[in-house]
Formats: sequence, structure tokens, C-alpha cells
Amino acid sequence: MSEIREHITYEDAGVDTAEGGRAVDAIKQMVAETSRPEVIGGIGGFGGLFSAAALKEMEDPILISGTDGVGTKLVLAQVLDRHETVGQDLVAMCVNDILASGAEPLFFLDYVAIGHIEAEHMAKVVKGVADGCKLAGCALVGGEMAEHPGVMRPDDYDMAGFAVGVVDRPKMLDPANVRPGDVILGLPSTGVHSNGYSLVRKVVGVDGIMPGTPEAAAKKAELEQPLEALGGATLADALLEPTRIYVKPVLELLRGEAGSCVHALAHITGGGITENLNRALAADVDAVVDRTVTPAGYSMGWDVPPVITYIAQEAGLTADEACKTFNMGVGLCIICSAEDEAAVTEALVALGEQPFRVGTCVPGSGKVVYSDEQR
Repeated sequence: MSEIREHITYEDAGVDTAEGGRAVDAIKQMVAETSRPEVIGGIGGFGGLFSAAALKEMEDPILISGTDGVGTKLVLAQVLDRHETVGQDLVAMCVNDILASGAEPLFFLDYVAIGHIEAEHMAKVVKGVADGCKLAGCALVGGEMAEHPGVMRPDDYDMAGFAVGVVDRPKMLDPANVRPGDVILGLPSTGVHSNGYSLVRKVVGVDGIMPGTPEAAAKKAELEQPLEALGGATLADALLEPTRIYVKPVLELLRGEAGSCVHALAHITGGGITENLNRALAADVDAVVDRTVTPAGYSMGWDVPPVITYIAQEAGLTADEACKTFNMGVGLCIICSAEDEAAVTEALVALGEQPFRVGTCVPGSGKVVYSDEQR
């Protein structure tokens, strides 16, 4: 006679489906606030429904998709127990990427893996996602909250996002349109955004600290002290400032009279200026970025956020290392011809932006170089 097996429920195994249901209920209103006319139904089905009828008005509609995560910035958020803004980072990393082709983001989906679901905690995280979708004008049509007991710590979580947008092929931006003599304009970042945090974590000393511990409380108190180097701001605030979403002003630019003047866009993310601006260049064009390097240090041709300067100095980065790690205060680059620079700048200022000159384009081989390197 076989032995009677122990009765083990799914909850005994660490998955609380009831709390998962409460978490879904907690975010329904947030999701509804991101809706667009094309959304069919709401969350709760097996897939998000979105009407493509409006695409029929385009000559040749091109769907553009993007996926990304927040990265190890989440470690800092967990140590500081601040979770309300990382969702905006997630949306920004995806929608800013598809914006680089001139696309309008239509809808967004998120995936959150967590050790143990708590409805209140998940509501904070998803609120940031919903806020980001509203800033981008796209609908949050669905997502997944996956509980991973035994694989992740109860308070540990990771996030991934997926965005779909559309652009009419005749209006799609193409790096092949970039020519020598073009100018590169920049739109300011809100700080570090969501890249370089593996280095940031080492500089501020959060590696190895477990959330919810006395060590985490002590580190939180330290990072919440005002710093003179940051103009009185705290590292906690500066480092968790969410990634800026550029969608609405840039789409307004592209749809206006100055839109035809724009040749290409570059979203400055992981790899900094050096490894992102080159993605918006034609194969026979280099970008010369304004930079001054002296024995006392280095500066860019625009204001670099104090938090980026602080982290770079604390890490002892060279100018090249800093420009290959951080956005250096440039969240998005806009390339246009020199004769159209005034028109594009004027249009951006009218939209409430503060554009600045990043550099110029010269004959080359598709690389980013810096003015201090030129002989």
C-alpha cells in the first residue's frame, strides 16, 4: 500500500493567487486612465485588444516595436523603498526608442516578476507605468505579475516592458538622410535616467545591502542627506528621478512645419553619447560633439546635471569613459540641416523645450568623435 502524500496547496508553495487578484483590482483604475479610443475592452482577458482601423488612413503604415527594462536602478529603489517612479523609467526606455524612428507609441505592456506579491506594493510600481503611459500618450493594454517564490527574495522584483507604435513610411526618420554639415541639437535629460546604475551602485555603496534591513535604513538615511555638490538636493532624489519621456513634444515637432527639417533622432541610453548618437548617422558621416578637456577636468558644450558630474568624479572617470557610460545631460538628439537649425530650435522653444547645440556632422565613417580629440 502506497504512502499517503502530504497535501500541499499552491499557496503552501508560496504563490498567493488571492493577493494577486487584489493587486489586479488595485491597478484597474490606473490602467483605465491610460486608455485611448482604439482600446477594446479592458484588462483581464487573455490579450490586449487594440483597433488598427486608424492605420488605414496612412499611405504605408509601419509598426515599430521596442522592449526594454529598468536595469539595476531597481536595486537602488528597493534599498530606498521607493517604487513609485521606476514604472515611468520602464515606459520611457521603450517609447523613446521607437520615437527615434518618428513613430507614435500606441500601446504598452509590462511584465513584473516578484518574489512575493503584495497588492499595495504592486500598485505603487504599476502607478509609475500608468503615469509613463499617460506622458507618452499610449494605452496600457495589459501585463503580467509573476510571483517567483524560491527563485527571488520576497521583496525582490524585476520589470520588462514592450511598446508598439506606428509611423507612415513616407514620414519615417532614416539616418541615411544625415549629411555632412548637419547640426545636432539636444534635449535635456532629467539626470542619469536608467543607464549606468551598475557603476552608480558601486559609487554610492548599495551593493550587497538587503532591503528592509538596518543596513538599508542606514544607507537610506545617508543618501537622503542634502549634498552641496548637488545644489542641496539628495542623492536619493537625484538618482531616482525618472527617465524623461520625449514623445509628446517631439511628435508635435515632427507634425508641424519644422518636422520635415528633421533628418534623424537618437535616444541616448546605455553606452552614453558615444554608443547611441552613432546609431542616427549615415555610414559616411561622423558626429563631432562639443567637449573641452583640460588638466583640471572636462566639460561639455552644455550644462551637465550635477548628479552625473558627481558620480563621474567619484568614480574617477575620464571624459571618454563618462561619455560612454552616461547621457551627460542629453536625453535625445535631433539632427537637422544647418539652414533649418533656427526653425527647429524656434519650434522646440514654442513647445516649452530648451534645446541646445550638441555638435555638428562631418564626413567620416559613422562614428562619434569629440571636439577636443580633433587635430
